Amino acid sequence: MGPDRREVPRHRTEHIPGLRRRTFLEACAGAALASAAAACDPAPSAHDHPPAAASHRPEAERERAGTPDWRIRSQGPAVAGYADRVSVSPGEECGLYVSTTASSFRVSAFRVGWYDGAEARLVWSSGRIPGRVQAEPHLTSGTRTVRTDWQRTLAFSTAGWPEGAYLLRLDAEGGHQRYVPLIVRSTRGAGRTVLMHAPATWQAYNRWGGYSLYEGPSGAYATRSLAVSFDRPYDSSGAEKFLVYERAAVVLAERLGIPLAYTTGMDVHRDPGVLRGARALICLGHDEYWTPEQRRHVTQARDAGTNVAFLGANTCFRRVRLEQGETRPDRTVVCYKSSFRSDPCYGTHPSLVTTDFRQSPGADPESSMTGVLYEGYPTDAPYVVHAADHWLYEGTGTRSGDGFGHLVGVEYDRVTPGAPVPEPLEITAHSPLVCNGRRSTSDSAYYTVPSGAGVFATGTMRWVEALMAGTPDGGHDHGMDARTRAFVTRTTENLLHAFALGPSARHRPAPRPNVEEVYKGSA
Repeated sequence: MGPDRREVPRHRTEHIPGLRRRTFLEACAGAALASAAAACDPAPSAHDHPPAAASHRPEAERERAGTPDWRIRSQGPAVAGYADRVSVSPGEECGLYVSTTASSFRVSAFRVGWYDGAEARLVWSSGRIPGRVQAEPHLTSGTRTVRTDWQRTLAFSTAGWPEGAYLLRLDAEGGHQRYVPLIVRSTRGAGRTVLMHAPATWQAYNRWGGYSLYEGPSGAYATRSLAVSFDRPYDSSGAEKFLVYERAAVVLAERLGIPLAYTTGMDVHRDPGVLRGARALICLGHDEYWTPEQRRHVTQARDAGTNVAFLGANTCFRRVRLEQGETRPDRTVVCYKSSFRSDPCYGTHPSLVTTDFRQSPGADPESSMTGVLYEGYPTDAPYVVHAADHWLYEGTGTRSGDGFGHLVGVEYDRVTPGAPVPEPLEITAHSPLVCNGRRSTSDSAYYTVPSGAGVFATGTMRWVEALMAGTPDGGHDHGMDARTRAFVTRTTENLLHAFALGPSARHRPAPRPNVEEVYKGSA
């Protein structure tokens, strides 16, 4: 934030070509789009199950019974929706915008956690809400931004909701279901481990309406969006990125019983207060899109003694800008990528130009914070332990050279000689791989800074997925097995327990610098 911030000029908006009523409904079936036509009349809030009185802190949830029936049983195009904010503070009102071809639907709010293995708990549910088909989305021509102009369907209060990660499940009459993710954020993180969710990255990959920051309707990169809006549903299940890259880490952290706080990268961008006095900050499995403000606030927290863990790869790779939506601030994620010369900030505010952090103008490689540098996609390789005696691997039973199949992928990071990294830094895993025909390696790395804070990066995007390997919830599409799940689970437990104690340099062995030894002077 600050005086240098600029908005992209507004461009002409138009209905998305080819998405008249019939074709739009047909597109729903193939692309999980919402329906088009008349707007809904707002329905009053309804609380069939008023929340029980509870502390906002997640610790109060540990003894509560879970609700096993939280998963989607019948994903389909009959219903879709989005919330008017990515996070709320406890007690804040939230609005939902829903379009459905069903005559009615219900909303159920499930808080994700351990819950003795149920992994979620029903906190609130609505009554029956009349269903209507909402209006067609619009396309902002200059940035190819898909944005709906839907009317609010209902509003609900989060009074009594504990802090945490929530899945709002939309259940359409007739059986189709869809999620809307929502974070009930913590206002204080002092003495706690802060889990930082990545809605900017969720939105970057969202193809609802045919456009993401990666491609347009034809799949072509040239027709991608240059800015994407939160004023639209997510594609697929409605919460795919959260479910794949974040949920399992939340469940594990809550099972351990360590004091937790919840936030998002967008909240850290606006206000770093939740990081003040935090024991640790955990960046989850895929957190690619950061603002410079978010990065600065995380770095400042590290330098003040907050441990930081990066449980994925490709973290903090893209520099983005958050801009005004139709009705609320920070509802648009801007990233021009390779078209950065077309960014309105180019030539006037180089530090705000939206491209890769390592690219000019304003180049600042992510490795100066993460310790590793993103290198490539796609790959699939074993994770190979290099320093089996490191405290991270205590109790795993591994020896140096042991490998865990398919754990490195689909994107990976490495310690790149010549790239800026903090010292002292120790490579704990060094995994040979082939990416696009080129031999390379993926690295896990650990370093400390003068404040005593420790920083660990896994170097692979599949780390959080591996927590579900060999279970019905995931991992089967990569071939990871129960042995890999056990290794990643124990290593993550070691990490979270140690980081929850405060600056890790004060109670864990110092990193043993070994980059030169591992790479033997190679580039």
